[in-house]
Amino acid sequence: MTVRLYLPLVCLLLLTGCASTPPGQLEDICDIFYEKNGWYKKVRKASRRWGTSIPVMMSFVYQESKFRSKAKPPRKKILWVIPWRRPASAFGYAQATDETWRAYKKSTGKWAADRNKFDDAMDFIGWYNDQSQRKNGIKKSDAYNLYLAYHEGQGGYAKRTYKKKKWLLDVAKKVSQRSDTYAGQLKGCEKKLNRGFFRRLFS
Repeated sequence: MTVRLYLPLVCLLLLTGCASTPPGQLEDICDIFYEKNGWYKKVRKASRRWGTSIPVMMSFVYQESKFRSKAKPPRKKILWVIPWRRPASAFGYAQATDETWRAYKKSTGKWAADRNKFDDAMDFIGWYNDQSQRKNGIKKSDAYNLYLAYHEGQGGYAKRTYKKKKWLLDVAKKVSQRSDTYAGQLKGCEKKLNRGFFRRLFS
């Protein structure tokens, strides 16, 4: 088969991988990376920079936005029917608030970073977990406590505000379990992912 015959397929896969729509299969990290060409390389870069594993960061995005680039918290409702204000300014893959995103950009110097860009969101999560390790002494492999600090803020975590929120403890447990699941799955496909897109395509 000539290269010419491959071109339509290559173009289609590139367009699919670059699209901002969520992956079709969220439960398998290998399927996510196969579908979204370029995501693995971006999250790997953030992982190497900040020391948080790929499965931990991906489990955060799953919980926060289900991989939707422009996700926002649902609006509150008046009388259970009329849409009202949103409870927070959280936005994007990582659901970073305006204030925390500004702190991230100031700290890293990434002034052009955008919350609806996957690579910036993953770098943000890595940076935030690095802050949690520095300020709260949380190991970067501890998805459970990292998520509690991510949700409550490092100050809230230090005050143990999460102790009164059973629902949050349950969510953090799910994040930790998903991180473990993703880690097991990634072991089976990471070698293939490291080959690069075109080597996988023609192998």
